[in-house]
Amino acid sequence: MVDDNNKPVEFDRLIDSAVSRRSLLKMGGAVGATAFMGGVSGVAAAVNQATTLMSFDNIPTSTADDIMLPPGYRYDVLMSWGDPVLRGAPEFSRSNNAEAQAGQFGDNTDGMELYHLTNADGSMDPNRAVLAVNSEYYNDEYLFTHGEAAKTADDVRRGLYAHGVTVVELERNRNGEWAYKKSSNLNRRLHGYSEFELTGPVAGTEYVKTSEDTSGRRVLGTLNNCGASRTPWGTYLTCEENFNGYFGAPEGTTFTPAQQRYGLSTGGFGYQWWPHERRFNVAQEPNEANRFGWIVEIDPMNPNSTPKKRTALGRFKHENAAVTINKDGRAVVYMGDDERAEFIYKFVSRDLYDANNPSRNADLLEQGTLYAARFNENGSGDWLELTFGRNGLTPSNGFRDEADVLVRAREAATFVGATTMDRPEWVTVHPSAPMVLCALTNNSRRTAETTNGPNPRAENHFGQIVRWTPHNGDHTSDRFGWDLYAVAGNPTTQTGLYAGSDNITAENMFNSPDGLAFDRFGRLWIQTDGNFSNEGRYAGQGNNMMLCGDPVTGHIRRFMVGPVGCEVTGITFSDDHRAMMVGIQHPTGAWPNAGRDGVPRSSVITIYREDGGVIGA
Repeated sequence: MVDDNNKPVEFDRLIDSAVSRRSLLKMGGAVGATAFMGGVSGVAAAVNQATTLMSFDNIPTSTADDIMLPPGYRYDVLMSWGDPVLRGAPEFSRSNNAEAQAGQFGDNTDGMELYHLTNADGSMDPNRAVLAVNSEYYNDEYLFTHGEAAKTADDVRRGLYAHGVTVVELERNRNGEWAYKKSSNLNRRLHGYSEFELTGPVAGTEYVKTSEDTSGRRVLGTLNNCGASRTPWGTYLTCEENFNGYFGAPEGTTFTPAQQRYGLSTGGFGYQWWPHERRFNVAQEPNEANRFGWIVEIDPMNPNSTPKKRTALGRFKHENAAVTINKDGRAVVYMGDDERAEFIYKFVSRDLYDANNPSRNADLLEQGTLYAARFNENGSGDWLELTFGRNGLTPSNGFRDEADVLVRAREAATFVGATTMDRPEWVTVHPSAPMVLCALTNNSRRTAETTNGPNPRAENHFGQIVRWTPHNGDHTSDRFGWDLYAVAGNPTTQTGLYAGSDNITAENMFNSPDGLAFDRFGRLWIQTDGNFSNEGRYAGQGNNMMLCGDPVTGHIRRFMVGPVGCEVTGITFSDDHRAMMVGIQHPTGAWPNAGRDGVPRSSVITIYREDGGVIGA
């Protein structure tokens, strides 16, 4: 983190002025992240403290069918669902067949990362880059002209092609505007029929072998890719989330407790793939679902490389992954499992990161140790190891081997006593300080009897952001201290904790934090995926939005509001931070192209300052 004079901000000063959990919640008895680091010399008042990180004006909420930004900012649409990416792909049309979709940008854009290309002399090229971006799912009513669930094998193929990851080359012109290059040799579409390699402890085991892959090492497809992350060694991590929804089975099929824990059912989410493709029929291929729910590592610069599903990081509904290099050189990956009453995890690599020899990092995520988090009521926390033979994860308690623990990571985390959370979504690590935050988006099913420290509200409709710091700044430590950075709410319609924490006001209120990312200056960007009815408890909150927070003061400002019906998700920057790419998922109005072809289209937008300056500064 740097200040306005580009001088480093020491972590001690950051902690000394951070907002404590006691201040945020007006509750006593919390040790909290700040005290865990050895005490604080002062606590900032979140509402009244000014910030030097953000110079833009807080904007009001909006219900307009457009992108709203502060004065001095503008945007353009970089790429929309169905835009041609590969050579020979046609322009978007609802009448396109499956093969056309295979060469076009996938649907419902989500997590993304930008990778600058290098010049011949090895220097970074500021005007050329590769964008890797997820496509989480599709909408029946827009993908198919019949507007219903898949009816034919061709429908299923088209749906599978609409998923996955798009890698596309970008160029910046003399006006500073970015555009994607159609038919670049670097462009790539990874989808439901692409080949992926299973790696790590689960690869080749009985849990992932199928009739089509008796080796248990080759998987077709990646599905429901949500958040994403960039590794320090230049690869792209994409996260498989609600994979269970694509599987189904005939009525009367019996599901094991492990299958039920991951949400497998006869109907799934209603996609109706299983009657047309055997691998999605749980009754016929019970192990196929075990081949999804992983973190996938992709080399965005090598279109011929085979992406790898990293089983050492555990199987669950991965929302995103946040990677940092610990002071001892090990890679640490923080992850959230996006479902009610599930957990926050971290992975610590066995081997060390080599900054001088990037090729040695290629399999850094191949082996390591997985942990689940326990948040104690006094503001301390523990990382509980999920290793076969440790913490009771033994045959006598129903765990057969290490692969079994990783495939059934949720059950393992429950067994060791991890803390159930209000839908852990994106996790982000401060760029220059040992501080980690996770968005807990909401949990309307939380009862008064099951509330706990970081999840203090029953019927949690608004969500909160939890923050922790590892003991002694060591991300591999099994201890941490935590507090709540923000508790979302509506102070105009609610009281008490439902009105929100001290740093939530009528001017910056929001619900359901989801996307969460630090930029390299230490600004915290908060994206929402919540209720946009603008009614009842949500009155005045308008469409989903993106806000910016200061981790030192707790101050939060609204930076962007999206169009009707959308989720705002995914964020990345050009290296100079003069361009910000943001995802607009599942809009329901006429945006972005006045309903061309009769459908709204998920899109990636690029945001610029009109004076060409750094975004947010």
